[in-house]
Amino acid sequence: MPVSVNNIQFNYLYRDAGNYKLFGYEVFSNPEGIPIREIETTITANLIDGEYFDPLKWEVKPLTFSEWDDDLDHFWNEFESIEATPTPVTSKKSLKEFLDTIKKND
Repeated sequence: MPVSVNNIQFNYLYRDAGNYKLFGYEVFSNPEGIPIREIETTITANLIDGEYFDPLKWEVKPLTFSEWDDDLDHFWNEFESIEATPTPVTSKKSLKEFLDTIKKND
C-alpha cells in the first residue's frame, strides 16, 4: 500500500471497567484530501455518548483482551484521535469509504 503524508491515522482504544487499556489504530489513504477538522466532525457526530463506537459496525478491528470477564468487559471501543501520518496504510478502505461506513451505521 502507498505511503503518503496524506494518510490519516485513526487512533482508538479499548478500556474495560477496571480501566485497563489496549491501544490500536487504522491508517487510511486520503486521496480526496479530506481535512482533519471535517474528519473529526464526522467521527464525533457519530460516537455513542461522545466517546464510544461499535468497531464491528465501523468495520475496524475490535480491540479486546484475550480473556473475557463479564464483570469488566464490553463490546465498545473508544475514539482517541485522528492525525495525518506518513505511516503506510493498514486498511483496504479509503478514508472516504470509512467515513461513509460510519455515517451509514449511525
